[in-house]
Amino acid sequence: MNKNLTCNRALGIDIGSTTAKIVFTVDDKIVYERYERHFSEALEKTLEMLTSIRTLLEEAPFTMCISGSAGLGVSQASGLPFVQEVYATGQFIRRDIPDASVVIELGGEDAKVLFFEGGTDARMNGTCAGGTGAFIDQMASLLDMTIAEMDAASLEATRLYPIASRCGVFAKTDVQALFNQGATKSDVAASIYQAVVNQTITGLAQGRSICGKVVFLGGPLYYCKGLRRSFRETLDLNEETGFLPDYARYSVARGAAIYSVANQAVSYQEMVEKLLAGSRNKTEARAHIAALFKTEEEYELFRDRHAQHTVKSKPIEEYSGRAWLGIDSGSTTTKLVLISEDKELLYSYYDVNKGSPMQIVHEQLKRLRHLCGDRIEICGAATTGYGEALIQNAFHADLGLVETIAHVTAARHFEPQVDFILDIGGQDIKCFYIKNGAIDSIMLNEACSSGCGSFLETFAHSMGYQVDEFSKLGIRSRSPVDLGSRCTVFMNSSIKQAQKDGAKIEDISAGLSISVVKNAIYKVIRAASPDDLGKHIVVQGGTLLNDAVLRAFELEMGRNVVRPAIAGLMGAFGAAIYALNNCEETTLLSLAELENFTHKSRSSICKFCSNKCNLTINTFADGGRFISGNQCQRPLGVKDEKKLPNLYEWKRDYFRKMKGTPGPRGKIGIPMALIIYEQAPLWLALFTELGYEVVFTELSTRASYEKGQFSIPSDTICYPAKMMHGHIEELLEQGID
Repeated sequence: MNKNLTCNRALGIDIGSTTAKIVFTVDDKIVYERYERHFSEALEKTLEMLTSIRTLLEEAPFTMCISGSAGLGVSQASGLPFVQEVYATGQFIRRDIPDASVVIELGGEDAKVLFFEGGTDARMNGTCAGGTGAFIDQMASLLDMTIAEMDAASLEATRLYPIASRCGVFAKTDVQALFNQGATKSDVAASIYQAVVNQTITGLAQGRSICGKVVFLGGPLYYCKGLRRSFRETLDLNEETGFLPDYARYSVARGAAIYSVANQAVSYQEMVEKLLAGSRNKTEARAHIAALFKTEEEYELFRDRHAQHTVKSKPIEEYSGRAWLGIDSGSTTTKLVLISEDKELLYSYYDVNKGSPMQIVHEQLKRLRHLCGDRIEICGAATTGYGEALIQNAFHADLGLVETIAHVTAARHFEPQVDFILDIGGQDIKCFYIKNGAIDSIMLNEACSSGCGSFLETFAHSMGYQVDEFSKLGIRSRSPVDLGSRCTVFMNSSIKQAQKDGAKIEDISAGLSISVVKNAIYKVIRAASPDDLGKHIVVQGGTLLNDAVLRAFELEMGRNVVRPAIAGLMGAFGAAIYALNNCEETTLLSLAELENFTHKSRSSICKFCSNKCNLTINTFADGGRFISGNQCQRPLGVKDEKKLPNLYEWKRDYFRKMKGTPGPRGKIGIPMALIIYEQAPLWLALFTELGYEVVFTELSTRASYEKGQFSIPSDTICYPAKMMHGHIEELLEQGID
């Protein structure tokens, strides 16, 4: 029963994983709304927003209700009423948009698809935050763009690339590979949006058709015009059937205000007192572990010990003679090192790619050529890392070598007896066992980049910190939060929960550093004890420049290790030493050639076979070309001298020509997928003899998958099984008997 028949004032508060929203209504009309990021200070931001309308709220009592993923904890601590966000959204839709068929709502870390026709049905993401606002934030950070800049760029895209959206880590790998291949930011931005669309449809629709009037809700869909365009194009909607309401950002808060009319009215003072009391009574419920450093003196001793592992250096202005260059084009950073004949460090550079590794290397090479002048002769250059081939071809470097060789070469310079190397980079973890001076075995993180440097960087940025500043906070922690050693997505959920439980930023920073180490030791190395690693351990990679990560590794393994002072430059340093040992003369571009250097990239689709590889063709000022994205040598113009018959092409041609003949018993459809594809001649003969006209689907294409993605009941089935849904849809369109 409604207790507030005469109360016409209602307040709705939606505290989500990344933002806080408030809506205040009088006579069911919105008179005030506000939407802001809370940077994990959810309650503080909410109180600040409420204070801004204190005068309005103090005029008379009002009903109120809290909603949102972070709002539940606030409600429980304060005793103020709460409504689940899906129910609040339903209240908003039924009141303001009663003709809605489907709602697609994207929040900071959650995604929802709500069906209102044929009975209400709600679908939400589980433990994975792929394809949500946080995912888009991560991608914008990787592109070194604001959300607005990324959105504007997406509207200028000319083509789409396949990008994983199931997990932000996989997507980062895809995006970085595209940049290293020369893809434009506009195309990558649009591809990221398309990945979000595909994730939402395949992961949440699960067999139900998204049609009728589709309503877009949530901050990402409100602010990102390109994202709405991708949804409309994929779902074949226009601006009326793909509708964005004016209050899309505040839908949950609006619904909470509508729901609150059944609650007892409160005064502004009463509400604020309960919120403050709840904040004071909140206790930290997370598991905690020992601090990385007990005292400041212990940290100083740690720093002094690791400061001993340095490389000789000389200012480049004071050197004359021959020199060798190493370039490490990594997944998230670019490094350059110039060394002398005595392996003295003359010049070094280390910075994030910002989505433009080619531009950074070009600028640094010009700077280096100016610094060298006529005094220093660069006699050789070697490249390594993710962008090894592209950089080598673009700037005519003499050698290219795999990262493992580069890092082992550098490690031996600091510890000749090294028997184990751990390298934690931006998106990869590499472990090398060295035996008798040679690499005995290599272990890499496989599909998952959980706990690598880019995860620390992205989370630091999401908290408003630079990664160096964020790591220093962890050093001062006295009670690190135990976040485990799980997948990045689950770890992110643990972090959010720790924040809700009141954990401090420095405790989370230290906990993340410990988690990175545990992931490397127990998920990649799978070590049972320190003896499994060896006695002479060298750690390197930009992530291990973080003192908190290094200390966590030493504590976990129970022994001291060697971290070179240039841990972040080891790939480039090793490449420079490799060039020193193998080059006497160089083909590296001169200063004049660098001044005239240009780089253009365009996208194309290889048509040599049915794979239809997405090629990125890079063209340079000297007429040189570098093609990436190919799965074979044919796009490069390499011809097979042996003229052997192509049995696969013969088989495909045979299948394309297979056609049924009209029969008295009607048409029967055969999907050309899975094992049925191999058995197609059998089914053609069998059903033809039985009096049916056999109709086959076309051979599989990307369009086949997209046609069936709406009907896939589970996102966990394999890709070939998903493809089968597209073939079935094709047969249904043909009206098979």
